[in-house]
Amino acid sequence: MSVPYRSDVVGSLLRPAYLTEARQRYEAGELSPAEFKRIEDRAVDEAIKLQEEVGVDVLTDGEQRRYAFFGHLIDSLDGFEKSGGRPVIFHDQSGQQQYVFRGPVVVDKLRWRRSMCAEEFTYVRARTTHPAKVTLIDAMQAAAYWDQERSSGAYPTLESYLADLVDILRREIAELVRLGCTYIQFDAPRYAALLDPGIRENYRQRGIDPDRLIDEAIELDNAVMDGFDKQGITFGLHICRGNNQSLFYASGGYDPIAEKIFQRTKFHRFLLEYDDPRSGTFEPLRMVPEDRVVVLGLVSTKKAELETQEQLEQRIHEAAKYFPLERMALSPQCGFASTWEGNRITPEIQRQKLELVVRTARAVWG
Repeated sequence: MSVPYRSDVVGSLLRPAYLTEARQRYEAGELSPAEFKRIEDRAVDEAIKLQEEVGVDVLTDGEQRRYAFFGHLIDSLDGFEKSGGRPVIFHDQSGQQQYVFRGPVVVDKLRWRRSMCAEEFTYVRARTTHPAKVTLIDAMQAAAYWDQERSSGAYPTLESYLADLVDILRREIAELVRLGCTYIQFDAPRYAALLDPGIRENYRQRGIDPDRLIDEAIELDNAVMDGFDKQGITFGLHICRGNNQSLFYASGGYDPIAEKIFQRTKFHRFLLEYDDPRSGTFEPLRMVPEDRVVVLGLVSTKKAELETQEQLEQRIHEAAKYFPLERMALSPQCGFASTWEGNRITPEIQRQKLELVVRTARAVWG
């Protein structure tokens, strides 16, 4: 199998200030939907142009239409409350607690309002001849939006909620395939929670077996992809340790989940964060089957400091001790703006980091 995309992006790009202002005015009723869409389209056009100019092999719309990486789910379905879910604690690079984020929570039966990503994909398809991909949250991440107290009126059990969710995600993928999408990436921060010893212990104290949770996550994701993986669709899995205004929520190497995730899921590409010591060693890459692709997320989107090409090449060849070099690719470690506020870097640094990814990938793989 060939590796079609040596330089990849994870998804989101920084939102321009004019788009932030427009969204605020739109939500306040000061802009019509048509006026807001024109401004939103402009931001997507600029995101596409940036990625074309730096030369990445596959691009996204920069997630400019989303308020967060999971916004496509919340905005497209009835049944969610936008905030009020379980608290997620984010830390700075020194490990100090800095921010408590409350995500969505399901409070009513899920009802389809519109496609989650059809607008994103068809707009990009019409604006570029460049290969493009779509990002979705995976089922286990969405499982975090069920709460025993807040959700049980609509879904008495987590399993009943997830049954509806899997059907909805499969409906979305079927529509994307019909529209010609061939690369779909699942964003899966909840997998990374199972890397962190502290979070794993917290699960145990709540009566949840973290290893059983991994089994359930794999079962859910495979159910969503079932059949589509035989239709020429590339499925990618991005395992994210949290990315909110340059903060993170989980630490730890891939060792606790590597064998199960790499060998039992149907994903074709694994987009893995490897930008700092919190990510552990490359040794778990031994578990990846050789017919898959490992996308090394070596360039940090959290820090303004610019890595060097020499550093990246050295890291790539270190990883190649555990997984074939010809089956690898390169990307930033995560999106640049997983939430609307974005990470604490400038647009110019964002461009330089994308250029570095492309330049290094071409130097290593041609």
